[in-house]
Amino acid sequence: MEPTISIQALQRMPTYLSLLKGKRESGTVYVSAGSISAELGLVEIQVRKDLAAVSDGGRPKVGYVVADLILDIEKALGYNNINDAVLVGAGKLGKALLAYDGFREYGLNIVAAFDADPSVCGADGSGKPILPVEKLKKLCQRLKVHIGIITVPASAAQAVCDMLVDSGVVAVWNFAPAHLRANDGILIKSENMAASLAVLSNHLSEKISKI
Repeated sequence: MEPTISIQALQRMPTYLSLLKGKRESGTVYVSAGSISAELGLVEIQVRKDLAAVSDGGRPKVGYVVADLILDIEKALGYNNINDAVLVGAGKLGKALLAYDGFREYGLNIVAAFDADPSVCGADGSGKPILPVEKLKKLCQRLKVHIGIITVPASAAQAVCDMLVDSGVVAVWNFAPAHLRANDGILIKSENMAASLAVLSNHLSEKISKI
């Protein structure tokens, strides 16, 4: 039976992966959990547990082969299996995400965007189509798309989420400042930029007050 990977461990994996790829480029062959934890400022036992959940390649006093550990993490994250996705909301943020080529490195391919405004429909600068939202369900079902990205205003986000789920989507990446609800079995991951900004602003305020 394979070890269960917690959500918290999954969220740390891209950080490990970035560090490991840098080590591979610098010619490093072996790496230990201890060195990874030291460089990232994490608890060593936590790093050991995370890596053990995705790889059995660790050796006492040697550590992991960097190249092999990269492959193990990418496999666990599904980066070696490209997942098609659709995006709803072709505003500035939506178009920026649509044009970002780096998603393919993480196993994500946005095949098309959708918008309720006919004036923005057509091909954008990335060469990917922006289609009327009425065509969403047909495309998702035809291409068997199971990931949806929401970049619409908060007021429209729940309706778009419902539409994506009705189209066969089982995982939603939400950039709208809204709390979304869906049936069991649907994963919703929200990027709360307001919350992140609040943390940054509070930190900045505390630092400035001490100057």
